[in-house]
Amino acid sequence: MTRIAILETGHPPEALKDSFDDYPARFRALLGENVPTTRFDVQSGHLPSDPAAFQGVIVTGSAAGVYDDLPWIPQLIDWLRAARGRTRIVGICFGHQVLAHAFGGAVEKSDKGWGVGLHRYDVHGTEPWMHPRARTLAIPVSHQDQVVAVSPDARVIASSGFTPYAGLAWGQDAISFQCHPEFQPDYAAALVEVRRGSRIPEPLAEAALDSLKRPNDRAVLTAWIRAFLLLTPPPVEEQGSGI
Repeated sequence: MTRIAILETGHPPEALKDSFDDYPARFRALLGENVPTTRFDVQSGHLPSDPAAFQGVIVTGSAAGVYDDLPWIPQLIDWLRAARGRTRIVGICFGHQVLAHAFGGAVEKSDKGWGVGLHRYDVHGTEPWMHPRARTLAIPVSHQDQVVAVSPDARVIASSGFTPYAGLAWGQDAISFQCHPEFQPDYAAALVEVRRGSRIPEPLAEAALDSLKRPNDRAVLTAWIRAFLLLTPPPVEEQGSGI
């Protein structure tokens, strides 16, 4: 059981598809060439039949919202609830939001507007996979939706004034982040350029592009995700649990 399942829930905008890798490719690069992965097209209804067959699972970003009336979203939510405790789960952006929703939280389109550019988060706690240690993380972001409430068993592991629930953990086998450690700054900037004016106001777009020129902590968060998925023992499924 060494493979990582990548649950592909979205795609780059059409205008960027020829110039940049898709999201599974970005996560394969994040994990490293020596890590076997299996890709599942969630929008087409494809999900792992047995979560325990994988050492870990990554849920990617998407242009969809967890509240959208799309048939694959409730299927994914049900799968995540059934998979919890049977494999390690990492959610990124939409993945972060759908994990929070599936496990008892709430997600809304934020009245704060777009989060774009390089955002810095305060790190809370010292999880065993948080090596190297960091008190803050500066990572590219691109989102309108936000987690607005979490379940009682969720731990907030990263936050900012703009995004209070930027990083979450449940037990020792599920974590999620609103930011995009898999986005290189040039791709994050290209996303802003595609949406500036029509969707992202010009002043916000300019500030976002300037921020992406500054140093980021993608390498730190990448190391954390790799440690969570690959270096710590996977959950042990209890016999007779009925899951």
